[in-house]
Amino acid sequence: MPGRRAASTLVLVAVLAAPREAQSQTHMHLRDRIRELFSFGSCGQPLCLDGSVSAANGHGDHFLPELIASNSAIIGFLTDAIGVNASNLPLSASSSGQTFKFVGGLPVKTSASLGPVYGERAQTVGRGRFVVGANITGVKFSSLRGVPLEKLVLNFTHDDVDGVGRPGLGDPEKENDILQVRLDLGVNLLVSTFFATYGVNDAVDLSIAVPLVHTSLTGRSTAQLYPFGGPTAVHFFTGSPENPGLIANAATFGSATSVGDIALRLKANVRSDERLGVALMADARLPTGSEEDFTGAGHLALRGLAIASGRFGDFSPHLNVGYMVRAGSGRKDALLATAGFDQPVSGWATMSVDVLSEWETGASALQIPEPVTLIYPFVRTVEPTNIPALKDHRVSGSFGFKFRTPGGPILVTNALVPLRRGGLQSNLVWTVGLDMNF
Repeated sequence: MPGRRAASTLVLVAVLAAPREAQSQTHMHLRDRIRELFSFGSCGQPLCLDGSVSAANGHGDHFLPELIASNSAIIGFLTDAIGVNASNLPLSASSSGQTFKFVGGLPVKTSASLGPVYGERAQTVGRGRFVVGANITGVKFSSLRGVPLEKLVLNFTHDDVDGVGRPGLGDPEKENDILQVRLDLGVNLLVSTFFATYGVNDAVDLSIAVPLVHTSLTGRSTAQLYPFGGPTAVHFFTGSPENPGLIANAATFGSATSVGDIALRLKANVRSDERLGVALMADARLPTGSEEDFTGAGHLALRGLAIASGRFGDFSPHLNVGYMVRAGSGRKDALLATAGFDQPVSGWATMSVDVLSEWETGASALQIPEPVTLIYPFVRTVEPTNIPALKDHRVSGSFGFKFRTPGGPILVTNALVPLRRGGLQSNLVWTVGLDMNF
């Protein structure tokens, strides 16, 4: 009973830790708030130059992102990456604590430790047994492909105006003007996850994990127009051609809370002896979160794993390899590999170490556009962004401890840090929770 009360207490704390209502004062989705960072003035369109529209000189919409589709793709990739990461946080291992099988009607231990934190071991929890628990995970995204989120730069070049000047950018001279947008983004997740695993028999486990995701967003942007020359300007935010305002700022903030992408897992043990265990796992992430509010990916993701784990005295290594299939346009499949070990450091504490990796297959979901070439009055190139062109492979290191408390529940603490940067990442993902076997 003390153990159940402790587990119930953590569940209550986890629920209260994530606010239940979106904190934004309007019903605007967080995805739309990202676009606010590219809206300057009141003409109602991203990258529309309010001053040029007001001046009625016909140059107010020459930097619209719809005309520069490549940089629009970067903006879309950034917003998609937030929701995908909210859905793809590692889940606690399905068989926490000590595992059992029945021999002659009596339970016999099949593990020497309290198990790994994120890596999966081949052992199942045992026929008719449960593992239930809850944890809280905090994420503060810090970089996109290694570029700090407070230092993202997008350069928008002018449209090649049809019927005016020679074909190609730079003629007339106004086509040399460049609009640069510098972003400072803050994206935080607080994820409270409630999970349960049931041993259907000694070889098969069924699991469910239900996350409650709180996403908060703050953003600032500074837009700077760089005219190529001339005594007057044709592109400006405020003022007049003779006295143009070439700098504009925008800001946004908001938050949202909802159920994230629910995970269903099935693990089947196919070999189990004193030294080596082998199992297979299927995992489905359902699109129950909100893609528009960055609490879910918005599309189904399926994962299959082959699991091998060993036992050499108290040392228990494990290896997981598999494949993830992501539905939805622009979502890339990935090869998965996790290797690590868990080792008791006392009768009531276990250390768990893992290296988790995800290797993107096929072409990258974000193809960085080629540099833009301006032909007139001389040839030069403009880089569209400071985000590098590379594969979004990711490797993370996980280091955690499990402690058996006097009442029976297992206290779990863990830190996840990037070892190879790709996609949208955090410098640290922390987790604290409670598991209980019965």
